[in-house]
Amino acid sequence: MRAHLAAVVPPALAPRRAARRLAATLRAGGRGPRGHNRGPPRPAPGPAPASAATMNQPLPPPTPTPADPDRGDGQQDGAPDTPAPAERRPVRSFVLRGGRMGTGQLRALAELGPRFVLPFAAAPLDRQSVFGRNAPLLLEIGFGMGDATAAVAQALPDHDLLGCEVHEAGVGALLKLVGERGLANVRILRHDAVEVLREMIAPASLAGVHIWFPDPWHKKRHHKRRLVQPPLAALLASRLAPGGYLHCATDWQPYAEQMLAVLSAEPLLLNAAAGGVGYVARPAWRPLTKFEARGLRLGHGVWDLVFRRSS
Repeated sequence: MRAHLAAVVPPALAPRRAARRLAATLRAGGRGPRGHNRGPPRPAPGPAPASAATMNQPLPPPTPTPADPDRGDGQQDGAPDTPAPAERRPVRSFVLRGGRMGTGQLRALAELGPRFVLPFAAAPLDRQSVFGRNAPLLLEIGFGMGDATAAVAQALPDHDLLGCEVHEAGVGALLKLVGERGLANVRILRHDAVEVLREMIAPASLAGVHIWFPDPWHKKRHHKRRLVQPPLAALLASRLAPGGYLHCATDWQPYAEQMLAVLSAEPLLLNAAAGGVGYVARPAWRPLTKFEARGLRLGHGVWDLVFRRSS
């Protein structure tokens, strides 16, 4: 082959012809000799440029896109979705937190929960069905670990107690106390107390309400989360029977002052303090909690407020 090329192509022209062949091969997108890489493939030829006559013609109307049957909203595919207005979440006075539970609390939840923990329902509570009687009903909001609740239930066997608590560890702790002390007059709702009051508690049906040491939400930007606000005061007053009482306690003085102002502004509630103004001493029947006792040893103050529903 080399001899044939030498005979046909003069030696002076062979390198030039090889270079031209290589350049032509690369322009065509093929592989050149000695493993040269292909160049990028040439794009397909585009449409011919429009003539002046074609450019002056009006564009055809767009073809309508049929509605997507899977969406069910009658909106056409390709049309921008209009976001629905976001629902404003209610401001709650609690934040769910996880916590460790002991074996006793877990056992109490499993064994006693089906009897003493009630499901939330948007219907008035059937007290005869739940407690087996129609005794005076007390509601405690946020009972914590349930020590005070169990003590009140044991001291007032002729009353029924309904406790609202959202934290599972507290529910388990109270159930453990219920089992140990044989308390039959306690029931628990692990649900938002505001919704319980609104949906499950009939008007003028409560003998008393306990709100002991709710979260004070110290920071100013969190004050909106405080439980005792004018809407709740009105709701509580409507659920209290005439002569029924609302008892609040806190160890945070700014919160105590807010409670006093809010409850004093509710027309259906009357301050039970001397002269109808200010705070009351801790009633003997309100148990002293471990947290409260420690605060008193450290010199912290505690403020009790008792208001009664006007007749």
